[in-house]
Amino acid sequence: MKRVAAIDCGTNSIRLLIADVNGTDVNGAGGAPLSDIVREMRVVRLGQGVDATGELAPEALERTFDASRDYARLIEEHGAGGVRFVATSASRDARNRQVFVDGIRELFGVEPEVVSGDEEAALSFAGASSVLPSRGKDPVLVVDLGGGSTEFVLGDADGVIAAKSVDIGCVRLTERHLRSDPPTAAEIAAAEADVDAAIDLAAGTVPLERSTAVVGVAGSITTITAHALGLERYEPNRIHGAILSLDQISKAATELLEMTREERAKLPYMHPGRVDVIGAGALVWRRILQRLAQSTAGTITGATSSEHDILDGIALSIK
Repeated sequence: MKRVAAIDCGTNSIRLLIADVNGTDVNGAGGAPLSDIVREMRVVRLGQGVDATGELAPEALERTFDASRDYARLIEEHGAGGVRFVATSASRDARNRQVFVDGIRELFGVEPEVVSGDEEAALSFAGASSVLPSRGKDPVLVVDLGGGSTEFVLGDADGVIAAKSVDIGCVRLTERHLRSDPPTAAEIAAAEADVDAAIDLAAGTVPLERSTAVVGVAGSITTITAHALGLERYEPNRIHGAILSLDQISKAATELLEMTREERAKLPYMHPGRVDVIGAGALVWRRILQRLAQSTAGTITGATSSEHDILDGIALSIK
């Protein structure tokens, strides 16, 4: 057994997983492949303004470095050996990403990996599939809805069949379109047009029509699930593995999209860092599932939520 530390630095949040790798089957035979020691998330909004400026903002970098200092202390405290730091959409897009790379290298002693969208997709699939029952050769679509990008990954028990990362996410679409509180019909229509274009792009690489089931991962999707379940607080154990119908998800997503920020802030399971962007996340998830229902001719009638995602995939990838 070895102890590893995985860091996932996205557009909206930075997350840490310190875990013992158990060496069991990735589909759960003999127990879960990872035993969590520490699992933390901080909303740092690294991608603040990147869509408009093409650069990481100084205040966003400082928020990210502050959280990273705390994570580096935890890694040392818990004696994790292998460390892998993966950065995704915002740092891929930024002209000044070298400032970010240099700062992270100094804090952790490892080179942050600004991974491609395709590798991000593969890691997401590995993490989500590690704790869910295998469907054998029936293709499953994993959707990782992030702050700056969304990954579509189709795979089966043998691994990834096809994957595509597209530039739609809750932070990006909020900054680009959903500026009113609540969003106007025109803003929603413009955002949905972006989502449709991105789904069309993904479908050029990923045969979405082959999907026999859908698994959604990341904070927007798990928060929508919490809303649909009517939770009194954020409960990962109830959210993970929850299977909701398309109607349940559409209703919950529409409610979150049409709420004011003040109304969303009062929801007991809502992380403060998601209040202003969950509406866009709900719009993206609702539209993806509507399109999947169409492309699969009704095969897709619901979706499963997973609390395990790219962070788990990163931990499992550490040699």
